[in-house]
Amino acid sequence: MNRSIVIMRYALALVKYVREGGQGEIVCSEADQLMLTIHNTPELKRMVTAANDVVSPFDKKKLLQSALGDRMSPELSRFLSLLNKNGRMNLVEDILRDFVDMYRRSVGVRKAHLVTVQEPSERLLQRLKALVKQKTGDDVIIEVDVDPSIIGGFVFDIDDYLMDASVKRQLDLIREQFIEKNRRII
Repeated sequence: MNRSIVIMRYALALVKYVREGGQGEIVCSEADQLMLTIHNTPELKRMVTAANDVVSPFDKKKLLQSALGDRMSPELSRFLSLLNKNGRMNLVEDILRDFVDMYRRSVGVRKAHLVTVQEPSERLLQRLKALVKQKTGDDVIIEVDVDPSIIGGFVFDIDDYLMDASVKRQLDLIREQFIEKNRRII
């Protein structure tokens, strides 16, 4: 079966399961934390997603539980057991990512990413949230990264929409235009 279909089906099943049990926010928070830990720890990712039997399914689940500080909800624990049983642990990071996105959308929350040269003010963040709420009707969680390499301006990314108003991008565009004009001259 197509990998993306499998990921989507498991993520959707988890959304339905946690919505029925009323534990959606808890499981979403745990899944987000677990996904970030897997992404930032290559050794953990390699051990958990390994197709071979070097690490037993029980140990894989224990590794993920310890990544959450041994305080995993019963719903997420059962779900990870299901992934282990069905041999889908190699997809756990992607399934959790899709689950978090699907769950947040189902409760009217979107995730955005803002890159600026310096830490943005709380007022700016509130204005961005209000604009997104006005345009989409959804609340927004904004992750902020400070990156001095963009020189100035900002980069705002929400869903499939990217607004790159950075000075670096503008300089790159000007450089590309100069290169193109010089090619025509020669």
